[in-house]
Amino acid sequence: MSVTAVVGLQWGDEAKGKIVDLLTDQHEVVVRYLGGNNAGHTVMFGGQTYKLSLLPAGILRPGVTSVIANGVVLNPKALLSELDSIVKQGVDPGNLLISDKAHVIFPYHMVEEAVLESHRGDKAIGTTMRGIGTCYRDKYGRTHAIRMGDLLRKDLFRERLNDVYETKKLLINAMDPKAELPPVDEIFDEYMGYADILKDRVIDTTSYLHRVLREGKSMLFEGAQGSLLDIDHGTFPYVTSSNSSGCGIQAGSGVPSRRIDRVIGVVKAYTTRVGGGPCPTELTDETGQHIRDEGNEYGTVTGRPRRCGWFDAVATAHGARVSGIDCIAVMLLDVLSKLDEVKICEAYEIDGERTTDFPSQLDDLAKAKPIYRTLPGWKTDITGVRRLEDFPSEARAYIDSVSELLEAEVGFVSIGPDREQTVIL
Repeated sequence: MSVTAVVGLQWGDEAKGKIVDLLTDQHEVVVRYLGGNNAGHTVMFGGQTYKLSLLPAGILRPGVTSVIANGVVLNPKALLSELDSIVKQGVDPGNLLISDKAHVIFPYHMVEEAVLESHRGDKAIGTTMRGIGTCYRDKYGRTHAIRMGDLLRKDLFRERLNDVYETKKLLINAMDPKAELPPVDEIFDEYMGYADILKDRVIDTTSYLHRVLREGKSMLFEGAQGSLLDIDHGTFPYVTSSNSSGCGIQAGSGVPSRRIDRVIGVVKAYTTRVGGGPCPTELTDETGQHIRDEGNEYGTVTGRPRRCGWFDAVATAHGARVSGIDCIAVMLLDVLSKLDEVKICEAYEIDGERTTDFPSQLDDLAKAKPIYRTLPGWKTDITGVRRLEDFPSEARAYIDSVSELLEAEVGFVSIGPDREQTVIL
């Protein structure tokens, strides 16, 4: 039995889906344990490109059970749209299970989030406007939360929705009198329709996961977003609304962290970030645009251009420590292949002091000046490399530097979008 976790160590978009897809053949159950349809990943397999958001990458593999666990906030409409998309591509999603404790996103969550974000003006945190944060807020506030299991109890759901709707309408209209909500009866009928379609997939996934562990089955935990967006350990308040580091696995699934045998930390060979907040190594020049174009750095879910910069080992090492990684997967190394030189931020200078500690306060991070280690570029196409020894010496030196600065071995190097373009060390 093997229990593995794949976690992003940066600000998300690290190409975790490719590593999950690569490892799925070795596991019988794949678990998505946090986030919502704000976290997208692209998987290329069998000559087709799949854009997944809520669905675990294991859904593409026959015989693998995919689990959306209790830590996820679920928009049923978005889930059904995603299921319809992969079915049209020839995928059978038969082995998909959904936690009855997963919290549900409603239209009022999206309206509320849009109103709140508009009030922040130039201090907006860059939300995707999909109601993720407001749904998590209701989860922790408790009184206005509705879970998937509630949708299967018609009378209870009707009563809960009526109570929540009246309060939401009052709050939203107080902030923006012009904001409009769909009628409550319309929402009820719509979500009862979703419940009817999904009801056979909704179970107590925590009990299920413990049962399959007792049976000795292998399990793969699929992270969403990245450790630097963790609500507790990331660049607050420019973070997501859940524990997107390795810390979130236990709370988001009910499986204790001591049951996990290996944690793989996924990093890009450079840095990207979407939305607001400091990004010390960000490049706003031609090099930054070159990386963006070569890496196709535009959001899977939003289409927004990502901010790009050199690899930030200070920030990424923080994500590695918090997530407790055992090895590293370096992704998109090929994106840097045309550059004359490449840089890695190995420390910050803050108020004249050198540090390798990632600042816990946002204003300190905003003052951080990157201290770079400059390495020669390899200036050659590496997308056909299949063994470590076949990399140019300059690329090997770059990989070794990442390993040194993150204090972990590199286990995977990705040099292209296809599964075969992955060197396993």
